[in-house]
Amino acid sequence: MNSATTPAYQSRFYSAADGLKLHLRDFGPRTGALTPVVCLPGLARTAADFDLLATAIASGRGGGPRRVVSIDYRGRGLSDRDPNWKNYDIFVESADILTMLAATGIEKAIFVGTSRGGLHTMVLGATRPAMLRAVVMNDIGPIIETQGIARIRGYVGKLPTPNSWQDAIDLFKKIAGAQFTGLKDEDWEAYARLTFEEKDGKFSTRYDPMLMRSLDAFDLEAPLPKLWPQFDGLKHLPLLVIRGENSDLLSQATLDEMLVRHPGAESLVVPGQGHAPLLLDEPSIARICRFIAAVDEDRR
Repeated sequence: MNSATTPAYQSRFYSAADGLKLHLRDFGPRTGALTPVVCLPGLARTAADFDLLATAIASGRGGGPRRVVSIDYRGRGLSDRDPNWKNYDIFVESADILTMLAATGIEKAIFVGTSRGGLHTMVLGATRPAMLRAVVMNDIGPIIETQGIARIRGYVGKLPTPNSWQDAIDLFKKIAGAQFTGLKDEDWEAYARLTFEEKDGKFSTRYDPMLMRSLDAFDLEAPLPKLWPQFDGLKHLPLLVIRGENSDLLSQATLDEMLVRHPGAESLVVPGQGHAPLLLDEPSIARICRFIAAVDEDRR
């Protein structure tokens, strides 16, 4: 994975409707003719996941220098942790995203959504369609496999506390090795450092462990709702769907159906990765940059 480029961004804070202080990373020029990009992370992930991708796009690889914003949902990264875990809810977070867009002055954007971020993007497509110029969905679709939810529920908020970075790396190899068969040692280290932080020799996750309470509400015996109507709302947009080769959340069958329903969509299967592809490898970054560049060239 390419880590030679140091991310250059402005760390910014804004207030949610309920007063909670939320955080975002703002890359690239604030103005310009090119459509800005908004990156939305997964459930227990943070804005930092997108640093390499955002730096590549902002520096010009996506058709020219452009603004890229990546966010920390409430309770993640540098955003405040919510005293009420029930607010770790997709509808509350969607309202936070609208507040962020207003705070940054972004009226229309290309959205890159990993897992939960892709769900947020589909919600935006249904409620604020004019805000979407194009979409990249990273390992998420209208059908969410229950085995993937079960696996995620098994570790979010329940990870043992490592004593060193090597402990953290070994932990991730143990819990995710079956899915991420193509990672090198430096990739595992990057994964661990994007999940944990160290302060004064003590390790903690970059997210509020109370997130696990929101997952406990899932009844894995009941079928999850299918989101085809929300997905169909993206039909008029340029779309790139990314799937990890070993994903247990987005099946190949669901990806195939997405491409049938959206004939103009593109797809990328990331070899040797599961849910969700890290978007740190050069081939994935290059593919996303090409897709974004084409959006503003009006080739679709």
